[in-house]
Amino acid sequence: MLLSACTVGPNFRPPAPPGTQSYTAAHDTPAPKGAPLMDTDKPMPSAWWQEFRSPPLDASMQEAFAHSPDLASAEATLAAARENVNATRGALFPQVQLNGSVARQKYGAALFGPSNFKIPPFTYYEIGPSLSYVLDYTGGLRRGVERDRALAEFQGYERDAAYLTLSGNLTMQALAMASARAELAAVTQVIAEDEKNLKLVQARFTAGAGTRTDILSAQSQLANDRAELPALHQSLDTARHAVAILAGHAPGDWNPPEFALADFHAPDTLPLSLPSELVHRRPDIMAAEAQLHAASASIGVATAALYPNITLTANTMQEALTPAQLFSLKSNAFAVAGNLTAPIFNGGTLQAKRRQAVDDYKAAEANYEKTVLQAFGQVADALQAIRNGTADVRDQREALRIAAANVDIARKSFAAGNSGILQVLDAERQRSQAQLGLSRAQAKLLTSEAQLYLALGGGAQLGG
Repeated sequence: MLLSACTVGPNFRPPAPPGTQSYTAAHDTPAPKGAPLMDTDKPMPSAWWQEFRSPPLDASMQEAFAHSPDLASAEATLAAARENVNATRGALFPQVQLNGSVARQKYGAALFGPSNFKIPPFTYYEIGPSLSYVLDYTGGLRRGVERDRALAEFQGYERDAAYLTLSGNLTMQALAMASARAELAAVTQVIAEDEKNLKLVQARFTAGAGTRTDILSAQSQLANDRAELPALHQSLDTARHAVAILAGHAPGDWNPPEFALADFHAPDTLPLSLPSELVHRRPDIMAAEAQLHAASASIGVATAALYPNITLTANTMQEALTPAQLFSLKSNAFAVAGNLTAPIFNGGTLQAKRRQAVDDYKAAEANYEKTVLQAFGQVADALQAIRNGTADVRDQREALRIAAANVDIARKSFAAGNSGILQVLDAERQRSQAQLGLSRAQAKLLTSEAQLYLALGGGAQLGG
């Protein structure tokens, strides 16, 4: 028992929290007026997408959680990893089994030397339990359990990452659908203005007040604007198909909601986890830490292999030459043994495996640091995208306001006879272009806010 209390190899210590206090640098773009507030005290909601208050998105998300093959695969992989821990842990306990055999045997005459003593062929029967126990005095088996438990934790965080990835991808594709539909509506309005303009130019030319150049210019503008439609339709169809697949359905079997930008409402306040908290929230960082833990335990497993292996065995048997003689007192037999196997020479294999385990740990440590840095970078990018996106939406709203005022002035001027209808149509076209720019800016800002939730690990605990 004293020997079994030992455990070789390093005891794992989680990495220390990073000393970083801020995600962005001092020279980065400051938050403009009207930008969402960043609250470090606001808890991160698990169902983070509900912050956008979109019932169609909520319904699609539930459909995806119920039918996604990615989630089903992640759950099954996690269950298998946990069962592997149970299987490995079983080696820590005595192993008991029932053995039974029947055999026919004949000894050679030379076995007994020059004597005439002979044993005729005979049949014998054996039945009874046996017990074996590995004396884990080095802790190699326990390190194996520790390693497999860490790998199961890794699969748990991978499962959490699958939920986070699914919710993020579905939200992004829903926003892509909404953005494409808004752009299609704006471009369609622009095309309608182009068609009105072309008709008036053609009418003026027929009346002798215009030139062929005016007609070609109007036709070129109409053709260029119409050329935007196929790409927008393709973007809409691609996003629609992606939503269906993410929800676990073939695109031809399930129609997702027709998302619109009006379905999404940007939160006024966004949660912002501190860097020291982020490393304990994001599933990819926690998965990297679990891999580091498994690599540390593997060093102990490889170290234990350098020591002698001690196995205790015992069995009790009923042995007889006929079945009728089994289970009599005279048939009782037993054996107790202690076996020791010590490595002496193996060509350096065991030492190399331990060095390999140490190098694997160093690689896992570097991978953990890289994962943390990438996470901080993603949060910084999302924060800056929100700041710049807020300014873009503000400027696009101002451009739309000016364009609308220009339309009003052009119409009044036309009514007073001071300008022609072409000036009115051109002003209306500029307003439609401004509306297109605002729709794109709004969709981009909503996407950036969703990316911030993902970068902060929102919804990672949905799997339980």
